[in-house]
Amino acid sequence: MRSRLVEYHCSNGLLTDTRVSRATDGLLRYRQLDPSLSELLDVAVHRFAGRTAVEEVHGEQVTYAELWAEASRVAGGLKSRGIEIGDRVAIRFAAGVRWLEACLGVILAGGVPVSLGMAWGDAEVSAVIADSGSVLVLDGELPHGVPFIDDGAAPDELAVLAYTADPSGAMLGVELSNENVLSTIEGLLHSRDYGVEGVRNLLVDSDFRSVRELVHVLATLVIGGTVVVAGDFWRESAHTVDILTGRPEDLLEPRLLAVGPAARAASRSVKWVDCSGSPVTAEQEDKLLAAFPAAQHVMGWGKTETCGGGLILPIESASTHLGSVGIAFGGMEVALYGPDAPGGYGELWCRGPSVARRYWNSPEVTSSRFMQGWFCTHDTAQIDAEGFVRIVERNAA
Repeated sequence: MRSRLVEYHCSNGLLTDTRVSRATDGLLRYRQLDPSLSELLDVAVHRFAGRTAVEEVHGEQVTYAELWAEASRVAGGLKSRGIEIGDRVAIRFAAGVRWLEACLGVILAGGVPVSLGMAWGDAEVSAVIADSGSVLVLDGELPHGVPFIDDGAAPDELAVLAYTADPSGAMLGVELSNENVLSTIEGLLHSRDYGVEGVRNLLVDSDFRSVRELVHVLATLVIGGTVVVAGDFWRESAHTVDILTGRPEDLLEPRLLAVGPAARAASRSVKWVDCSGSPVTAEQEDKLLAAFPAAQHVMGWGKTETCGGGLILPIESASTHLGSVGIAFGGMEVALYGPDAPGGYGELWCRGPSVARRYWNSPEVTSSRFMQGWFCTHDTAQIDAEGFVRIVERNAA
């Protein structure tokens, strides 16, 4: 039987975003996006200047104004070292204030941040630095200079170069534009409806290497929230936390799920548990629901190539669509490819404003994975009549 590409749409109207419309290239896009990350964040900084932007438990905390001032000085230091528009700059810090100052400093200098995993070995670090052509590595004292803010970036310009491992273990750089990142932020905030009243988002992962963590950090800052970085000590401040964001295996680590009255009270205070973008087993889902019974649990699916987002399982649909990773949101569209695609089974393809267009320095892989606006995920999936997706096997192709 001949393989076919069959599109599937959400039939119940959940998560419909009226701000997206069909562009001339056939893709759904957000209207009136800010042209760049620096301009979007500049608005937030001036609006929430005195609020705490980042807080490290047992460590440093900075306001929006302080974070922006330091990032602009780092940008000035990078410019004095010869960093030009579009230059890649590698960053290797643990999650926290210093990582964010470095990342924003690179962006404000007009450069492109390349995050290196703290757990990576020397071979992986060297390979990514070489492949990305990074002209500088920030992993110690940050450079400082006359404050500088580049505000000339365009939506289609490269904003972040994020690396992911292919099934063979080789590292692939994913080119994510300003539009990709900005659209993902808009979609994330629309689907969650956190509000702007000082929401506190605790990111459990101690390594902000992935674009998913970057998007959650930026989305929190856009609405005037506080990014809380607590590592192993997050339970000590959980009573002041509204959102827990992390991979299910991190949220379920035994040392983090302490027992006793204080821990139970902390669990009840959490309003959202967000592990969207990560594979979640049925057993993990049951444990998360038991550990955080009062929270709204946000499950979903995403890849680096989709800027960490793509599908989300609405709270009201979790009990009726067990095993599903959700429906498309934020302008994302999904399809199945294969001989059984008309029957709801095949390789999951997706397209939308958050989907990358190519890999860095990999034209052959790009041509095999990005086709006429569609990204071939290599994940085998089933899609039902309502548009809910269930992943059968990841990286099956």
